[in-house]
Parts: sequence; structure tokens; C-alpha cells
Amino acid sequence: MARGSVRWIICALLFAAIALSYIDRQVLSVLKPTLQAQYGWSETGYGDVVFWFQAAYGVGYIAFGRIVDRIGARLGYALAVTLWTIGHMAHALVTTTLGFALVRVPLALGESGAFPSALAAVADWFPTKERTLAIGLFNAGSNIGAILAPLIVPAVTLAFGWRMAFIVTGMFTVVWLAAWLWFYRRPREHAWVTPGEIAHIESDRVVETHAPTPWHTLLRRRQTWAYIAGRFLIDPIWWTFLFWLPDFFGKQYHLDLKSYGPPLVAIYVLADLGSIAGGGASSALLGQGVGLNAARKIAMLACALAVVPVAFAVQAGNLWIAVALIGLACAGHQGFSANLYALPSDLFPRWAAGSVVGLGGAAGAFGGMLMAKYAGWVLQTLGSYTPIFLVAASAYLIALLVVHLLVPRYAPASGT
Repeated sequence: MARGSVRWIICALLFAAIALSYIDRQVLSVLKPTLQAQYGWSETGYGDVVFWFQAAYGVGYIAFGRIVDRIGARLGYALAVTLWTIGHMAHALVTTTLGFALVRVPLALGESGAFPSALAAVADWFPTKERTLAIGLFNAGSNIGAILAPLIVPAVTLAFGWRMAFIVTGMFTVVWLAAWLWFYRRPREHAWVTPGEIAHIESDRVVETHAPTPWHTLLRRRQTWAYIAGRFLIDPIWWTFLFWLPDFFGKQYHLDLKSYGPPLVAIYVLADLGSIAGGGASSALLGQGVGLNAARKIAMLACALAVVPVAFAVQAGNLWIAVALIGLACAGHQGFSANLYALPSDLFPRWAAGSVVGLGGAAGAFGGMLMAKYAGWVLQTLGSYTPIFLVAASAYLIALLVVHLLVPRYAPASGT
């Protein structure tokens, strides 16, 4: 029977939502050099803004993991988008680092619901063999958002002022929210889905319902800690790229608001390719008969090795060599993430996966808080990005080692 393609329309909506979330969180980092000069921000003050965003993001991730387990992807995502849009537009009302830290709390709480909701939707709509490809595709939206932000924000800011950059970008999510509520349903509830597509989606699963697994049960499983540790180690690196790259290029190569665009676009195009390639690699290996354990870990190893050369980015001879090294690292991160994000749905039942995603997201946010403090201190006292890039270069190989030690056979968690 014909499989149909509604699941790929769902994936496109998830892609758009992730892109919008990254546009919204990137607006401030693109404007950071401008606002720092205009309002006299310190490096540690900006580090505190990032710190409190990460703190709220971590708390929200745990909450949304549980919320999505209970109410599903449709309402979970709607709640998340509503909350983050309110917080994002409120940025236009403040000027100090304290003010930005406060308004970034609802932005972070809402955006923390994006990945738990998206992963729940993928678990609903895709069989295991397509799951990492779907995750890689929607996760590529983060790079599209990061590409569009340095193109949209300077244009709007130069034409209408920096406050309108937050208003204009916030309106995009309002449009997405209407489309999501109109279109999204679970496969068996969707009028457009053919029987063939439902059979394909459910080809490797047992459809069940169950109450969410208690926290203490999840925390006794090595699989949970593998995901927590992986996110704790790699998420801070991605956040650092997002929040500090415009500043890095400004300090290292004297770029300004008008000239950030091309290097940042190049970096996130590479990251986009890495997301799709990393997610597609393990799906391709599975299609060739490679076991799930080997397929996921081989893909993660290749991606981890791609990040290592970023250690030399500060010593690059010119701007575009630095762009290539950082872009390769971002590609490695996104490919690694696509495979790590699949772990909860690979190893836990649907009713527990969202909670595991929430725990991992909180761990990643906590790591990001530490990294924000570290980066602010390094830049304030040493004035160099070298120590920051050295941490980035090693984080992914360490993360893969920890994941492998905790789940050497990649076996499903029992008793969940």
C-alpha cells in the first residue's frame, strides 16, 4: 500500500519551529556588540544573561518533558510557543543586562519545550529506522534559524531600530502556532494519513498506553544517565557558539553589525549539512543491516572527530579559515546531537521518553550555565577565546566515551 507523506509534512513543521526558536534566541547575540557599546555592558554581565537563560531553560526542560508525556506533542508545543513568544517580544522593553536576564526567563521556559515536543512528535510519526533522519532534518532548522538571524536582525535594526528586531521576529511564531494547531494530530487521528502510512509508522512498535514512569525509576537506569551525561557535555559547546560567535568575530576580525552575516551564514550552512548527514548516516547504516548500537556510535564518532580541529580556530591565519574550522565543529555537533537525541526514543517507551529528554535537557542547560560563567570569566580576565575552543574540541569524544561506558550494548531500559 502507498505509504503517504504526511509524516514529512509534520517534520517540515517541526523544522520551521526549531528554526524560529533559534532566530528568537539569536537576536540578542547578534545585537550584543551593538547593545554592549550603547549601554556599557560588561562581559560578565552578558555572561549572567546567558547564565539565567540556561537556568530557566534547564528547569523548563524537566517540566516540559513531563508535560509532553501527559498532554502530547500538539498541546505541549502550542504551550511552549506561546510562552516563548511573549518573553521574546518583551525584550523590546528593556536595556540593561538585568532587564534582559529577566525577560529571557519566559523565552527560555518556552523554548525548553521545543525539543521534548518535537521528539515526542517524531516518536508518534516515525518508525525507528527513519527516526534519526527525521531528527536530523528538523534539527537542521536550528542552523537555518542561526543563518536567518544575522541576515534579518541587522536589516530590521538598521531600518527601524533594535527593538523592532524582537517584534518582527516574534510575529513569525504567531503564524506558525496557528498552522500547528490546525494541522497536527497523531497518525490515527489525522484525516490525511493513508492506511499504508500508518502501517509503515507502526511497523516496528507495539502501540500501548501507560502512565509516565516515576523519576526514581528513570534515575536508576544507566540509559538515563548516558543521555544526561551526553547532553551535559555537548550542549554547552553549541550554546557558546550561538551566544558568542558574533562577539568572537567582532573582537578577532573587527566585524560589525553589517558584516556578521556571511561568516555566520557559512558556519550554519555547514552545521545544517552536518545535522542531515549525521542523522542520515546512522539511518543508512541501519538500512545496510548494521546493528542499532554500532550505527548510532559510528555516526557519533565521525561527528566527534569533526569537532577536534576547532581547537585551532583562534590561531587561524584569516577569517575564512576560522569560519571553516568553526563550521566543521558545528556540523559535527549537529550530527552528534541527531544521534544522541534518538537515544530516549530508542531505549525507552513513549510514555517515558519525554521525561528522559527533559532530564537530559536540564543537564545540558546546567552545563551551559557553567560554560557561560567560564566564558565570561575567560574573556573578562584573559581576553582570549583559545581556552573556550580547547574545551569545545574535546567535549564530544569524552561524551561518546561516557555514553559507551554506560550503555555498551545500547539495550532498552527495563522496567520503564
